Amino acid sequence: MTTTGEAHAEASPPRAGPWWWGRVRSAVLDVSLGVASAVECGFEGVLFARDAGIPEAAGVVFGVLAGSVLVLRRRWPIAVVLVSIAVMPAQMGILLGIVGLYTLAATELPRRIIASLAGMSFVGMLIVTFVWVREDVGRGNLTVGDWVIPFASVSTALGVTAPPLLLGLYVGARRRLMESLRERADSLERELQLLAERAEERAEWARNEERTRIAREMHDVVAHRVSLMVVHSAALQAVARKDPDKAVRNAVLVGDMGRQALTELREMLGVLRSGGARGADRSPGAVVPLVAVGVAAAAAADRGRDGQDEGAGEGPCLSELDALIGQSAAAGMVVDLSVEGESRSYAPAVERTAFRVVQEALTNVHKHAAGAKTYVRLAHRVSEIAMQVENEPPPELSSASSVRLPSGGNGLVGMKERVSALGGVFVSGPTDAGGFRVSAVIPAE
Repeated sequence: MTTTGEAHAEASPPRAGPWWWGRVRSAVLDVSLGVASAVECGFEGVLFARDAGIPEAAGVVFGVLAGSVLVLRRRWPIAVVLVSIAVMPAQMGILLGIVGLYTLAATELPRRIIASLAGMSFVGMLIVTFVWVREDVGRGNLTVGDWVIPFASVSTALGVTAPPLLLGLYVGARRRLMESLRERADSLERELQLLAERAEERAEWARNEERTRIAREMHDVVAHRVSLMVVHSAALQAVARKDPDKAVRNAVLVGDMGRQALTELREMLGVLRSGGARGADRSPGAVVPLVAVGVAAAAAADRGRDGQDEGAGEGPCLSELDALIGQSAAAGMVVDLSVEGESRSYAPAVERTAFRVVQEALTNVHKHAAGAKTYVRLAHRVSEIAMQVENEPPPELSSASSVRLPSGGNGLVGMKERVSALGGVFVSGPTDAGGFRVSAVIPAE
């Protein structure tokens, strides 16, 4: 980010020059102008002293003091202009009046004050010039017509008053414009900084959301199939000697599920290596975006179920619940499926979420209530679809009761996130009979 003028002002001291001057250069300029004005008024004070009949030294001192007031032009511009008006009858202070009017017009004082003092300066110069020219004509120094006196008076008054006044107004307006632009640039800089901070916060939020989605999709890819593999392995150990045929069937199921899980994981690892871009070249050190990994995980979860790697379409759908329940039944679970209402098609996201809820609920039964009878209820309603998976308490002794499946505690959280993302309602908890119930209602649209 660039450094603004406000930052520069904060970094540097507010006053670099002496007293009221902001910079040393300004102090040098004002002192130089004050010396020049004092010298001018000092010479003019000699003439004033001769005309007034006072000592020349007094006139010089008076002129030097009056001209030195110009040093205060930045601090008290009104006082400088008033002093210049006051010494006009003494025929001194031309530089004092010009610079004073310029400084006054360049300040941020109210326009009525500037106009009043400029008018006073104009009238004073007009009167003084009129008197000077009239005296010269009366003494015979000038032989001109009567019209020259007012013309010379007005021209001199305008020439001394108008240029510094207009120049000061222009410089003041330009200075205020520059300050306004600087303030606007500072404001834009602050807004850009806020936008950058908000963008970083949104990016961090998006990364966290994507990590959560990747974890949820990976859970869907692996948890259900590996859970069934563990259950079948336990059953295989139990019946290996008693029923060799059943042991062979269980071994075949375990092999099929293992191959499907490996296929899904291989697809996601392939995306990790390629960066998730089809047909796009990436450098060896390129970083794989979280979005690409999440999409790949979801795609792998959708393509790899039931050994069907081709033609999976938009993902799992409700018509595949029979196959899902068949897998659990093959693992020894007693599952009762009941469907209410007329079956119809829903949006892919709705069907995929409903399928995942039932799948995860069955996986949790395998993990925590092996051997318990399970009821799966599906209701097709006018504007929503409802599903419920409820299991009875697990039996005291079961061939699969010794199976210990690890649980990360993320299954219920993932189901609630999926349902809530579609505007649905998810409820889970133990039943009065000692079992567990998972219910979800998802809007049809």
